[in-house]
Order: sequence, then structure tokens, then C-alpha cells
Amino acid sequence: MAGRRWQAPYAENPDGSRGRFHKEPEAPLRSPFQRDRDRILHSDAFRRLKHKTQVFVHHEGDHFRTRLTHTLEVSQIARSIARPLGLDEDLTEAIALAHDLGHPPFGHAGERALDRALADAGGFDHNAQSVRVVTELEARYPDFDGLNLTLEMLEGLVKHNGPVLDACGRPAGPYRGGVLPFGFRAVPNLRALDLRSAPSLEAQVAALSDDIAYASHDVEDGLRAGLLDLAAMREVPLAADVLHGIEAGYPALDRHHVVRELSRRMITLMIEDVILTTAEALRRGQIESVTDVKRAREPLVGFSARRRGEVAELKAFLFRALYRHPDVWDRVCQAEAIVSDLFAAYGADPSRLPELWRNRLRTQPGVPLARHVADYIAGMTDRFALLEHRRLFDAAPDLG
Repeated sequence: MAGRRWQAPYAENPDGSRGRFHKEPEAPLRSPFQRDRDRILHSDAFRRLKHKTQVFVHHEGDHFRTRLTHTLEVSQIARSIARPLGLDEDLTEAIALAHDLGHPPFGHAGERALDRALADAGGFDHNAQSVRVVTELEARYPDFDGLNLTLEMLEGLVKHNGPVLDACGRPAGPYRGGVLPFGFRAVPNLRALDLRSAPSLEAQVAALSDDIAYASHDVEDGLRAGLLDLAAMREVPLAADVLHGIEAGYPALDRHHVVRELSRRMITLMIEDVILTTAEALRRGQIESVTDVKRAREPLVGFSARRRGEVAELKAFLFRALYRHPDVWDRVCQAEAIVSDLFAAYGADPSRLPELWRNRLRTQPGVPLARHVADYIAGMTDRFALLEHRRLFDAAPDLG
């Protein structure tokens, strides 16, 4: 295809895609990976991200990131890295757009609540739930459930944080010593996916772009909300260096513009570092094909040693100063209680579920009730979860 004229030999090749679980005619004007991206963009789960928490609950302010705006920013960063490296930009973008589709309401707070509720039924993992969304829960097509994405796309989504099985077929990475999450195990024809080898470069770029996006934009949102202050940011090396450069160039710049310039410059520094470091890793490792990528023992996409340390310090700072800030943590605890209450209510009386989900109970007897309930709750937006809690319990925190 004409679009491959600038792609490197180690990029995933849409012309050589291994296809989809359900065979379909090829699109005459779009590559398989472009179709994957478009199907994700048109999905119900993608639209619901608009009203799902990133850090701040949806109604706390129109300018704070939601899970949707975060996802779009991850996608933009991923494309910015993929293109100069000669990767398939469409596949990179598709993985970035899909990576958070499985997030429940209230972000990681909702995830923790569902994981506890499902402790005896395989737990809950938002990455695995994203895969469950695109392979089963989306209901848009008459011939199959899910979005019928390419195997390359599914592998990228499953493995974007690294292989999930070791060479002997045992759970690896965050699942080492346990079992694969239900969302992975429930994939039809799971054995068709290569879960043991290193992820594609496109998937690695999407994963690191997620880190870049939330590390920089959570700083901006925290400063905007007044939960972080610029003086404290000077204790973080990456931010301190950027602030020094801003002050040198614009000594009288107002706080509003300093905050935005801080975020913008941090993103630029991290993107440029990843591109240069990854290009060197590919050269040093003599990576000349997709096969070489899959055989690599370590991630090929990454930061330089210096920048990796700075990003780790920034994340640690955000954990202490923002994610565990009393104002944020109080809402987190309330949100966890809301999700736990909803799970208990639907589990005790499944007739409270909508008709579509009651039908799934009848037509999918092999899926436990608890998993159906979790699937339903995970698809809720923040505001719908609050409305449901108020309907079922005549009260709900406003999280304001």
C-alpha cells in the first residue's frame, strides 16, 4: 500500500496482517489497522469515556481531563513517536485509543472496588476488561460480538505492557504466580494470539505514551485545581529544569501561562528523549524485522537512563502530592463505596439489571452472575453510577 512508503522493516505491516477471528472482506480504501482504529472510535465504550474519571470527577470542572480527553492525548503522543520511528501509525493510534476502554466509573477507585468484589471469581483488571470489551461486550454487528479487530491489534492491546505468558506458558509480568485475568482467558480462540513474545513496537509506543500523557497532564490539572503548587514542583528534577527554562525566557510570565508551558515542555522533552533512545536501541540491537522485535528480551521503546529516573521521581511525587491528597482521596473512598454498593445490589437481586443484561444471564449460563454484574458496572459512566446509586439507595454522595 502507498502508506508503507515511509515505514521501517520492523513496523507491523497491514498488508501482511494475520486477519481477524471472523473473516470479512477487506476494505478497498482502508488498511486493516485503519479499520481497527475506526471501529474503536465509533464504539459505545469509547464514547462513554467522556464521562469517566481521570483524576477529577466529571463535574468538578469543564477543563479537567476525563478518561476520553486523556485517551485522545495518549493517541496524539503515540503518533508523534511512531511516525519518526517509521512505525505503523494507524496500529499505534488504535492501541492507544483502546487502552482504557475497560476502565470502570471513577477510574482506579472503581477498579479496586470491582477487584475486591470479584476476589473469588478471578478479580477485575481494566486492561483485561478492555480486551473483553472489544472481543465480546460491544454489540454492533450482526455476524459477531465485539469489534472483530485484527490479531495484531488484539495482541498489542493484551501485551502493551509486556508479554503476559513466559516461555513455558505461565502467567508473566503483573500476573506472575497467579492466573491470567478473566478478560484475557475469555477471548475466543485465545491460542491464536502470541502472548509469549515481546509486544510490537507500536504497542510499546502506546504504553509509554500513556505514561507521558498522565504524568504531564495530571501535573497541569493538579496545579489548576490548586492541589499542587509551583514551589513544590521545583523539588521534582524534570519539572524544575523546565521551570528554570521558562523563567529564563519569560521572567514576568503569569502563573496561568507558566502552568501550561510547563506541561507542554515536559511532553516535548519526554517525546524527544523516547524517539532518540529508541532509535539507538533499534540500531544497537540490530533490529531489522518484526521477528527481531518479538525476540527482544527487553523493551526497545523507552527513556534514556537519566530521563527514566526523572519520570519515576515525577510519578512518585504525583502519587504523594496529588493522588493521595486528602481532597482527592476522600472522593476516591466515596467512589469505591458507590461501586461496592452497586455490585452488592445487583448481585443480590439480578432483576434490577436492565433487560439486555438479564438476557445475557440466560444466554450465557457459563459466565457467572458476578462477572455479568461487573461487566455492567464497568460500562457505566461516573454520573450514571451516581444516578443508579441514588435510585437503588435513595442517596448518593455528590463527590463535589
